[in-house]
Amino acid sequence: MITAQLDAAPRGEVEHVFSLPHTPGAVSSIRRRIRTVLADWNLDADAAQDALLIVSELVTNAIVHALPPATLRLSRRQAGGHRAVRVEVTDMGPATPREPSLCPIDPDEHGRGLDIVTTLATRCGVDVHAGGTSRWAELGIAAS
Repeated sequence: MITAQLDAAPRGEVEHVFSLPHTPGAVSSIRRRIRTVLADWNLDADAAQDALLIVSELVTNAIVHALPPATLRLSRRQAGGHRAVRVEVTDMGPATPREPSLCPIDPDEHGRGLDIVTTLATRCGVDVHAGGTSRWAELGIAAS
């Protein structure tokens, strides 16, 4: 994990990197760790909750739908008077099921994660590169 205080980071950036275990309890564990980072960054409560929701959705997608290993990169940036929190999850791309699922997915409970991310984020996208697939979202935050 890489950590730095915002004042000490070059160009107003600070970044934390977390390896994501491919286990059922990973999302709640990561949420607790990210909640601590966001509190250290003194985000207002609404921005912190939005960031936590984005983290939850992107991490869940990586654990449920992609191949390990996966990494979460959380960064805070300041440029040109604008501040943003960036959430980026990199994994080894979509997992292809070997057999059709025996449990149909309930559309009332699943399938809205990326819509939530798109709604909350100022910007979001997907980058495919030699190291895997990165799904990212940036959340604009008010200057303090």
